[in-house]
Amino acid sequence: MKKTGNTGKKTEDERALLMHAIRLAENGISDGGGPFGAVITKSGKIISEAYNMVVLSGDPTAHAEIIAIRKAAVALGSYDLSGCVIYSSCEPCPMCLGAIYWSGIKRVVYASDSSQAASYGFSDSLIYDEINKDPDERKIDFIQIEDTGAEEVFRKWDKYEKKVRY
Repeated sequence: MKKTGNTGKKTEDERALLMHAIRLAENGISDGGGPFGAVITKSGKIISEAYNMVVLSGDPTAHAEIIAIRKAAVALGSYDLSGCVIYSSCEPCPMCLGAIYWSGIKRVVYASDSSQAASYGFSDSLIYDEINKDPDERKIDFIQIEDTGAEEVFRKWDKYEKKVRY
C-alpha cells in the first residue's frame, strides 16, 4: 500500500474493502460492464458500491466511482461526502478524480494504477495532457462566445441570500 503508514486492523479492513471493490469489478465483467468496481464507506460501514456500467447503460459517465458517489449522496442525503473513503479497483480516471474532489472525499484506496489500466486499453493520458492546454490548443473545439450576459448569473448567485456554497 502506498502513502498509508497504517498497520494492523485498519490495513486488514482496508484490504478487505478493496478486495470487495475488485470482486465488484469482476461481477461487472460478468454482467457485461467494464472491469472497474468501487465501494464507499463512512465510519467503516459500506454506504454504496458499484461497478462500471458505461456500456450497459449507454452513459459514458457511468464509471464505478461516479455511480458509487451518486448512491452515497442519496444514502447520506447530502452532496458532502467528507468523512467517507472510496475503495476502487483501479486508480480513478480524471473524471472520477474530479468527482471525488467535488464530493469532499479525502481518502482514496485503490489497487491497479493508471499505467496498468492503460496497458489494457484504458488510458487517461490524453485527458491529462488536454487539461493543461489552453482551450484553443485542445483536440476538441472550445468556442467561447462573449457578451452573452452569462456573468449576470454569477452576480445573481453572489447576491442570493439562501445560497449553499459547495
